[in-house]
Amino acid sequence: MTAVTSTGSGAKSLPLILARELAANLSTAMFLLDATGTLVYFNDAAELIIGKPFSELGEISAAEFGEVLHLADPDGAALRRRDSPAGVAFLERRPAHRVLLVTGYDGERRLVEATAYPLFGAAEEMHGVVSVFWQLATPESTE
Repeated sequence: MTAVTSTGSGAKSLPLILARELAANLSTAMFLLDATGTLVYFNDAAELIIGKPFSELGEISAAEFGEVLHLADPDGAALRRRDSPAGVAFLERRPAHRVLLVTGYDGERRLVEATAYPLFGAAEEMHGVVSVFWQLATPESTE
């Protein structure tokens, strides 16, 4: 079997298709990036944190996605996208975990905990990144 990676609106690899199926059936927020760095899916649970349904947003570059979300450390200091869990998983090809502040498309600022890991196929081919995240209670000092 030859894996075909995503090219935006093109065919997706089997591992990415299976990850999307998993995400669609979870109540835990999850988004997927393909091997080119395109946001290819986020589930209904993620909509509540991202602030917009995937059906309205569609596939966009991770850079566009990250610009809107305004990532920050819990103390409010700006965070480079490359230092986010998804950025580390994509660029460094290793799992990462972090607590961060995210401003969604709805303008709401949320404290989230996120874990991301690279999605490798059987031949160690990079197929994308899976990011799982959940909202934390926001202490009054960070609001």
